[in-house]
Amino acid sequence: MRLILPLPGSEALSAELAAAGAFDLARLEFRRFPDGERYVRIDADPKGRPVAIVCQNADEHFLTLAFVADALRDLRAGEITLVAPYLGYMRQDARFRPGEAVTSRTFARLVSTTVDRLVTVDPHLHRFASLAELYDIPCTALRAAPLIAQWIAREVPEPLIIGPDAESEQWAAEIASRSGAPYAVLSKRRQGDRQVEIAVPDLAAHHGRQPVLIDDIASSGRTLIAASAELRNLGFPAPVCVVVHAIFGGDAFERTAEAVTRIVSTDTLPHQSNAISVASLLSGALSDGRRG
Repeated sequence: MRLILPLPGSEALSAELAAAGAFDLARLEFRRFPDGERYVRIDADPKGRPVAIVCQNADEHFLTLAFVADALRDLRAGEITLVAPYLGYMRQDARFRPGEAVTSRTFARLVSTTVDRLVTVDPHLHRFASLAELYDIPCTALRAAPLIAQWIAREVPEPLIIGPDAESEQWAAEIASRSGAPYAVLSKRRQGDRQVEIAVPDLAAHHGRQPVLIDDIASSGRTLIAASAELRNLGFPAPVCVVVHAIFGGDAFERTAEAVTRIVSTDTLPHQSNAISVASLLSGALSDGRRG
């Protein structure tokens, strides 16, 4: 029987994952010494058993992940899988200025030497075609689109799926197809770091529908806010906003909430907007050993 082992901050999703897959939920004893160093103890016997370490914030807890994975090997666990629903360090995928660290490659090397397998949800692949270009271990990249489409079909009457930029078209098209709704894609042009200009196609045929803005990551919220303003200028109601990874740094969530009627996210990252659980998605990947 597979063990699910949560790192600090990932306890709620781990409990859902264990229940969804009928896995055993283990406990990690974690504390810090007076000098800040980490103490970890696995409160279960992992000998011969596959273990999934759930980590929703690998940036903050990478050392803990490394200590836990090494302890599991010493204790003769079976395959060690990192379940990182939000995969960090995908942003810096090239050296844009002299001297910059290409952190996506560095992080991938570190993870590849720490665990045997990686499971994630909708990694933000921009300059890489797949995780196999970065990671030296088997990777499973799951898509949240079916879960988002189910939520929209259930919760939003007469939806119009809107992708806020060209990169989001893959999302909008799949979710629209699965939810039986039309879709449109806006175009975006950045005017520096803090301004975004949005162009909207002709949406006259869809008046009367409820716009639903779809995106994989909400960080500053500026794209969503600008898209909402343009849609309202065209006479549409304030959109519903659905994102996979709810980062919302600083006051971004509050500012975005003022521009839309509702914000919904999956629980890849813990956030007050979480309404769509990815536990069943993750448990399926762990159960069938899927790669991709």
